[in-house]
Amino acid sequence: MANIKSAKKRILISEKRAERNKSVRSKVKTAIKKVDAAIAAKDKTAAQAALKNAISELDKATRKGIFHKNTCARKVSRLTVAVNKLS
Repeated sequence: MANIKSAKKRILISEKRAERNKSVRSKVKTAIKKVDAAIAAKDKTAAQAALKNAISELDKATRKGIFHKNTCARKVSRLTVAVNKLS
């Protein structure tokens, strides 16, 4: 454990940020799973609605600095292609 006051504060802050980041990542994963489930069920309207929500969650996570912008773009692109393949 750190002895210096500023080091103790940094530890507390990093733990708080890690919890917040974990929460946002969990939301993103859940949104992506909903899109995948709709694709597996071959339900295009549900997939499109879930895709819209997933893109929103990914964009929020990117704005907060949790995901790199290229990672977000790659995930959005792959999900969009998968939804568009449904007929």
